[in-house]
Amino acid sequence: MKAMNLHCDNKVAIMIVHNPIQHDRMKHVEVDRFFIRENIDKGCISFPFVKSEDQLTDILTKGVCGRIFNDMIDKLDMIDIYAPS
Repeated sequence: MKAMNLHCDNKVAIMIVHNPIQHDRMKHVEVDRFFIRENIDKGCISFPFVKSEDQLTDILTKGVCGRIFNDMIDKLDMIDIYAPS
C-alpha cells in the first residue's frame, strides 16, 4: 500500500508529528496526535513539505495577490462561470 501524502507548508507541524516528545506540549491535539502517529508508523500517511507559494488551498483560506491567485486558479483548472463567452 502506498502512503497518502498530506502536503503541509508548516515545518513545525511536520516536526511535531514526527517527534513524540514535542507532542506532550500540544495537549489541544491529543486525539488527532494518536491517530496521525499510528498511521505514520503503519506507513499509511506521509507529510511532504510544500512551500507556501505552492500551497493551492491558500486561495480558499487567505488573501493572496492577483498574480498568485490567477496562477493557482489555473493550476486548479477553475473557470470563471460569469465571464462572457
